[in-house]
Amino acid sequence: MSTDIQPSDRDAVRRRAREHIDDGAVTSGYHADRDAVVQQLNEALATELVCVLRYRRHHFMAKGIHSKSVADEFLEHSNEEQGHADEIAARIIQLGGAPEFNPDRLTGLSHAEYVECSSLGEMIKENLVAERIAIDSYRGLIQSLGDQDPTTRRMLESILAVEEEHADDMADLLQVVSD
Repeated sequence: MSTDIQPSDRDAVRRRAREHIDDGAVTSGYHADRDAVVQQLNEALATELVCVLRYRRHHFMAKGIHSKSVADEFLEHSNEEQGHADEIAARIIQLGGAPEFNPDRLTGLSHAEYVECSSLGEMIKENLVAERIAIDSYRGLIQSLGDQDPTTRRMLESILAVEEEHADDMADLLQVVSD
């Protein structure tokens, strides 16, 4: 295994690793504003959790000729959004923060809204709007992180890719229900 650390630097690297050991994975090489990143990740967490609940409700409330396939898609998206929430919560912990799961605070932190709808078309539209909000929110957060926190950035880029797939799915479903 090749390393860029010169023998004279090894002692310094080892010493720095022992300093602030209570910070866990966050070392002196972490350059982002940790408190700001944790706050933004808690907003993303709240957004994901609100989306989980909205998709789950729509899954159960879906009615109509296309309801079975659309409800199945809602459930799949709900489960994927829960996976995103879990990833984000774990990253918040790694950064020394506390994930916000208080139901009283979630809708205030969430970028997306929890909208109850009565028709399948309205459900699909609201979920598409929420996905578009998530896409823009993740893009903004990724851009603000730059290369200051590559681990969080990569996680968010992965989530963003799935959110874009969700938006495509909702746009396709909207065409089916509208036709």
